[in-house]
Amino acid sequence: MSATPVTKRLIMIVDDDQILLDYIGEVLRHNGYDTVQAQSAEKALELIGQREPDLALLDIHMPGMNGLELAKHLHANTSVPFMFLSGRGDADAGKQAASYGAVGFVVKPVDDKHLMPAFTAGLARADEIRQLRRTELNLNAALAAGRETSLAVGLLMCKFQTDRNTAFEVLRDHARSSRRKVNEVADQLLTAEETLNSLHAAFSSRLKK
Repeated sequence: MSATPVTKRLIMIVDDDQILLDYIGEVLRHNGYDTVQAQSAEKALELIGQREPDLALLDIHMPGMNGLELAKHLHANTSVPFMFLSGRGDADAGKQAASYGAVGFVVKPVDDKHLMPAFTAGLARADEIRQLRRTELNLNAALAAGRETSLAVGLLMCKFQTDRNTAFEVLRDHARSSRRKVNEVADQLLTAEETLNSLHAAFSSRLKK
């Protein structure tokens, strides 16, 4: 049997400088990434409509829609994480990048020694954000699906002194391992808790006699 091909991470590079686009693209491909290039924000949006990249590198200063405006659009309408590319000493742009939710910042002139560590860190942060969003979406869907799941999550939080996301993940993983639905495991957990409470009351009553 042939091995399943590994899908490479896709990086989008958006810059009006074709020479810089080609250089960054070459560095990224040499390090095992797939790339897609756009010389304008408008072209980037067209390409994103076809396939969302794992990470986008946006030049801040571009004619037409600039990188900050593009980032604002991506943040509001897509799940594409982004980094910014700008000139050295552009402190205001750096502050804006952080406020827009950028996962990194690359300073021109670009060299491969600094570029790859920045991309590695940016992708790691992007993956963390995706996981948090995925967990929250799963959690909200489960909580909306039934009162039992919500109560079971609360019970686990109380018993194990943990946060809501961790409690839900443990409950979900246990359901998966036993090949059952989350709400079924939640209902079993609540029934067991009710039984234990009843037995506790019965024992207490006997001890008082």
